[in-house]
Order: sequence, then structure tokens, then C-alpha cells
Amino acid sequence: MKQSSDKPENSRQPRTHFGFQEVAEGDKQGLVNEVFAKVAERYDVMNDLMSAGLHRAWKAAMVDWLAPPKSARAFDVLDVAGGTGDIAFRIAEAAGRGTRVTVCDINEAMLAVGRARAAEGGHDRACRFVTGNAEDLPFPDKSFDAYTIAFGIRNVTHIDRALAEAYRVLRPGGRFLCLEFSTVDLPGLDVLYDAYSFTAIPAIGKVVTGDGAAYRYLVESIRKFPDQERFARMIATAGFGRVSHRSLTGGIVALHSGWRI
Repeated sequence: MKQSSDKPENSRQPRTHFGFQEVAEGDKQGLVNEVFAKVAERYDVMNDLMSAGLHRAWKAAMVDWLAPPKSARAFDVLDVAGGTGDIAFRIAEAAGRGTRVTVCDINEAMLAVGRARAAEGGHDRACRFVTGNAEDLPFPDKSFDAYTIAFGIRNVTHIDRALAEAYRVLRPGGRFLCLEFSTVDLPGLDVLYDAYSFTAIPAIGKVVTGDGAAYRYLVESIRKFPDQERFARMIATAGFGRVSHRSLTGGIVALHSGWRI
């Protein structure tokens, strides 16, 4: 995997984490893009293998909590960092014909997979795909009724900026809903989870995608992400009200919810 540059201008930049590495802030997005470009074609297959299929139950829980309307009334959802369309298609299938889902992802390789899957599965009427950065969304203020992001927010360089953008593009009364890996809160599970994460997942990634390093980064990025309570405070600081969260599978993942009041 390409490392950050040692040019003098990079050494003067603020630093941030890229997994367990420290890199210049300006380099992180490119490094993340490189990871997802490498794994895009096998990304959803890897999700099944890494989680033993649990990611399907987690995503179903997310869509259930979102509870998109089943009527024909207009309901606009923005799914950020959802390039392959996995969440968007689930929302479209659970909702009525008035629901429209815009998938926004910074990575063109992931979007290409999503567009192909949408056409193949008949979701191209309900779902559209747009290139964009979570920290600077290409949409007007108050454009959406709901904002979803699954396993994506931990990869942005500035989480606070992504949350501010989520708030900006939501209409008053709009819902923010995030599914993300979190901090295990079940005694004993944390040891087993760490052992599995740092040994099995990169090895599986190497076999399936040819790139174990990409999956080592993804495992490391989980450990750098704020725990449930801290992330809830960040959501509230961004202006959201009625902030709440639910831990799933002993805290391996968590759902976070907030509302633009």
C-alpha cells in the first residue's frame, strides 16, 4: 500500500490516523480511496465472509429502525459512502414507491459496482449514484428526509465535518442514522474479537481480494473510531437532537440515530 509522502509540505500538515499509522491529513483520503478501489469488486463478498453473514442482520436492523414509509408519498434518502448500493437497495425494497435513494460515494470503483448492481437488480429507477465527498456534499441545504451511512464514517478524515454536512443537507425533522463498527461491551468477547480481527480478516482478504493490507487497515480503523458514548456526543455537538444508540452483537457494531430539529 502506498505510504504518505515525505515531502516538506506534507510534514507541515496536521496529522491524522490511517489505521495505526500517522499520516498527513491531506494524504488520508487518497490512501482510503486506494484501499476501496482495490477491494470494490469483492467488497460485498468479503462482508459476508468477515462477519459470517451477520452484516446482513445489522443492515436489516438499520433499515427497520429507519422505517421508510411504505406509501407513495415522497421520501428522499441520502446514503453516503454506500457505493455498492447494499443499503440503498434494502431501503428501496422496504419502502413505498415514493422513496428515492441517492447514493453518494467518493470512490468511483465502488460506484461502478453499485450502478451495475442497480441495473441488474431493477433498482435503477429508485436509486441514483453521485460522486461526492462526505465532508463536502454536492447537494443543497435541506434536500433530504433521511441520511444513512453504513461502515463509512470512520474512514473520513474529519468526522465532525461529515456530521455537519449531514445536518446541513437534512430537512427539519430529518433523520440521521449511522451503522458503524464500535467498541465491544461484552466481557470476554473483546479478546476473541481482537484475535479474529487481526489474524483471520487480513488473511481472508488476501485470499479473496489479493490484498491483505487493505483489510488490516480496515481492522485498525475500527480500533481508532470513537466508542458509542463519545460518538453520540459528537452527533449531538453537530446539532442533532434526540440522539440515541443501540449496540448490536455485543457492541461489535452500533446504530446511532439523531434528528434535525
